[in-house]
Amino acid sequence: MITKENILSTAKKAILSESESIKKLVDYIDAQFVDAVEMIFNAKGRLVITGIGKSAIIAQKIVATLNSTGTPSLFLHASEAIHGDLGMIAKEDVIICISKSGNSPEIKVLVPFLKDYGHALIAITGNMTSYLAKSSDLVLNTTVDAEACPNNLAPTNSTTAQLVMGDALAVCLMELRDFKASDFAKYHPGGALGKKLLLRVKDMLENALKPTVSPDTPIKKVIFEISEKRLGVTAVVDNNKVVGIITDGDIRRMLNNHDTIAGITAQDIMTKNPKTITSSSMVIDAFNLMEDFSITQLVVVDEGEFKGILHIHDILKEGII
Repeated sequence: MITKENILSTAKKAILSESESIKKLVDYIDAQFVDAVEMIFNAKGRLVITGIGKSAIIAQKIVATLNSTGTPSLFLHASEAIHGDLGMIAKEDVIICISKSGNSPEIKVLVPFLKDYGHALIAITGNMTSYLAKSSDLVLNTTVDAEACPNNLAPTNSTTAQLVMGDALAVCLMELRDFKASDFAKYHPGGALGKKLLLRVKDMLENALKPTVSPDTPIKKVIFEISEKRLGVTAVVDNNKVVGIITDGDIRRMLNNHDTIAGITAQDIMTKNPKTITSSSMVIDAFNLMEDFSITQLVVVDEGEFKGILHIHDILKEGII
């Protein structure tokens, strides 16, 4: 009978088994790994990664990681390669071939063609005595003791090891290229990640309202300005210089402390020296500043000139956080 405890136990065993396999990879990082990184880094062509079966799926993920981190890469399915797709490989490309056994029929057919064309060949394999390992210029060892599969058949530990070895290559290449967050942003312009890395405060102010009052504006008009602009705040500006802000909270506190609003002006209740940010700042930095000071809006100022109000609700609408 299968119980919840059995399921939990099996899941934990699988995770521990895979984590142990990854841990052992550290012992396989050697001079050949260094040579592989340098070969890819110094290549005049692209990096082409090929494989068959589950290894082909891992190859696609590694290609995606490398492309997004500055190493131009292509995926080539091993079976399709020997049926015409070899034409996608250019003369100066470096090839990585991924195979657990290193003895798959497709690999045995493909490798001689790659060698005949003079391509540098790097193997990622779990069989160091395989045809692939013996035929390659460099070999990255991803040997595992067993699969997490209870029958020791389904690729689990082995494909995880391949994936991690690919990540190790990608991270080393990023460091060699001095690949920064700004570079990463160029390859990820869409979605929440792109916005987080690229969106600047000025991009959110193009059509934004600019609630503004002067220091001597009567409170009634201040309330009207806050209500009309619907940001819950207004800047207090004197000679185009922001001298304070008034929020909904300031209005509520004033009403609680005064029986009449006659004679009260903006400067009487404003918060002086409000937190500001420049329009060229990153939106994520603006959000972090709001969090640090537990506030919901920032006054945007460039060289002393009031540019607008950035509200936390606008940031949340962009899906950055």
